[in-house]
Amino acid sequence: MCMAKYEEQSHGFTYDVFLSFRGEDTQHNFIGYLRDALRQRGINAFFDDKNLRIGEDISPALLKAIEESKISVIVFSENYASSRWCLGELVKIMECTKRNNKQLAFPIFYHVDPSDVRHQRKSYGEAMVAHQNRFGKDSENIKAWTAVLSEVADLKGHHIHTG
Repeated sequence: MCMAKYEEQSHGFTYDVFLSFRGEDTQHNFIGYLRDALRQRGINAFFDDKNLRIGEDISPALLKAIEESKISVIVFSENYASSRWCLGELVKIMECTKRNNKQLAFPIFYHVDPSDVRHQRKSYGEAMVAHQNRFGKDSENIKAWTAVLSEVADLKGHHIHTG
């Protein structure tokens, strides 16, 4: 009964779940386990395991996968904000959830404090300074990334503490 209800609610989406993560932090442990658990339960998750090279833009296919996913799970890890691609995914995810109230964003704070994400402290602050040095403090990307990090940290999610 629960699965039928879930499938009914997911109608119209290509993917049940889009996973946004920083591969170097989580791909070979947490994300791998999460992806496998979703697959074992018949949940169709988009998992991009290709590493973009410096200078490459997010592919239109990746942006389309975000648009076509019912739920986006964002795994905030220590180096998530150092990737402009992760931040670009995050902006797109939040745009989609605002535009379509049937799409959901669910943050997981993996060994990072949500307040450090919200206020861009520690590794998140360092990453934003590096991006500002590269793109300029007043660039549209910097403004969008700063705003979306503050916004998403206020969403209900899950905090996995170091242990």
